Amino acid sequence: MKPLLWLLCTVPFVVVMIKGFTGHLGANPAEKLIRETGEWALRWLWLTLAISPLREAASLPTLMRYRRALGVTTFVYALLHFLAYAWLDKGLVIDDIVKDVIKRNFILVGVLALALMTPLALTSFNSAIRKLGGRRWQALHKLVYAVALLGLLHFYWKKAAKNDVSEVMVYAVILALLLGWRAMRKGGVMGMLKVR
Repeated sequence: MKPLLWLLCTVPFVVVMIKGFTGHLGANPAEKLIRETGEWALRWLWLTLAISPLREAASLPTLMRYRRALGVTTFVYALLHFLAYAWLDKGLVIDDIVKDVIKRNFILVGVLALALMTPLALTSFNSAIRKLGGRRWQALHKLVYAVALLGLLHFYWKKAAKNDVSEVMVYAVILALLLGWRAMRKGGVMGMLKVR
């Protein structure tokens, strides 16, 4: 099943690339590629967070074995999102990227979210769990909640600049439900963040 999952995870990116090579990304292909990879990063992250409630609702404990793969997929799409921005929008000019990060809040929080995701992706393997120990690994991976909030804020600020936040509200409601479910299950926000 995991090879099939990895294959499915590549489909959105492959579709975008095919559209790019065939001239079907609209008037601004670079912006479309940046936007698509970013939105898919959020979708994969939301799906990753949905695994636990879906497992319980459907009584399918085997779903948990796919959560880490979805988390890594989230990181890959977020990294592609940043690289597309850095290359297509800024021409890989480091000074311009740094100035943009300092000047524009939505880019700053996006970069911060990616920075927080990096150690999560690098420790998404059994060897990392053994090396860190279960409790420290769990504590580190609680950062996913901060990543989700920063990702949502990044998306909101980007859309708010164009007075178009309706889609963001859908993402916000879904995230509120996912985090609310966890908080209720763990006896509140502090319980949700506690390492057991």
